[in-house]
This record gives sequence, C-alpha cells and structure tokens, in this order.
Amino acid sequence: MLKATTVTTENELLQIHRLSQQNLKQHLDKSTQQKEGFVTWLYSIELLQNMHRLSPSIIVKDEDRVVAYALTTLKESKAFHPDLETMFRNLEAVQYKNKPLSSYRFYCMGQICVAKEYRGKGIVDMLYQKHKEVYGSQYDFLLTEISTSNLRSLKAHEKIGFQTIYTYKDAMDEWDVVVWNWN
Repeated sequence: MLKATTVTTENELLQIHRLSQQNLKQHLDKSTQQKEGFVTWLYSIELLQNMHRLSPSIIVKDEDRVVAYALTTLKESKAFHPDLETMFRNLEAVQYKNKPLSSYRFYCMGQICVAKEYRGKGIVDMLYQKHKEVYGSQYDFLLTEISTSNLRSLKAHEKIGFQTIYTYKDAMDEWDVVVWNWN
C-alpha cells in the first residue's frame, strides 16, 4: 500500500540517493529522458542528511521501499548546498505578484523523482499534497526549478497547480522557476 510520509530514517535517505542515481539525466538515453523525465542532480548522502536535519523531505513508500521523493530544501540549506546559493542569488531580482520573492515565506522543492514502475499512479500529487499538509501553515508557497527540456515534469507540476514565474538559462540548462501558491 502506498503511503506519503516524511523521512524518518537513514535507510530512507539511502533509498532516495539510490533512486536519484537511477534517474540521473546522464544515465538515461534521450528517448527515455523525453518520455519518462529525469533528475539533474545527484544528492550525496551527506547533503541529504544536512537537508533532512533542517526539515524532513516527503517520500512515498510501498511497504518499506521508498518509491518516490520530493526533497524539502529550506533557504538555510544554501550554507552547505553551493548550487542552492547560486539559485537564490539568481532569484533575488525576481518579482512575484509585484513583490520581490524575498518578501514571501517560501521554501524549495529540491528535486522530485518517482520510480519508473510507479509512474502514472498519482504519486506526484501524493507527494505535493503531503508537502502542503506538512508545511502549508508555515509558508506562502513552494518554489522549484524545472529544466525546460523535462516536459514530463513540467506537465506534472502544471497539473498540481504550479505556475511559471520566471525562466532563465545558465551554463547547465534552461530553467522554469515555478510556484505553487498556497494562499
């Protein structure tokens, strides 16, 4: 039976790491990337542990197996997550509803991934509904960046209610910054 919950064990972090490795863009052929989507970053166990200490991520489990995750990434994570520092620096000038992003209470979903055999079963919705349940009273919205070439992810996020507020290009890719407003 599938259940959305927060990370509570080291073993769950190891399973997140393994699932991320299996779905890295560089490990998938172009056809699979286009059809199934991909993840861009491999989060080390140490980075996952540090992020989890600040705030636990959301996972979906089938019995004891982690079959999906959506990483909770607080702004404070930039102290040990250099890529996040770059992202937040890029977002400083971005406006949302005619106000700077910095004037809102928000956090980032660092990465989302669903095991291949569990895709198309509503798990993305389960992950995000659990995010809203756990963190909705503390934050105005959830923000994430999605590669504009990851069409499956863009469509899944749009279905949840995320809206693109900004698009930019860096040395790695072109990114849509999307927000799921909880107010």
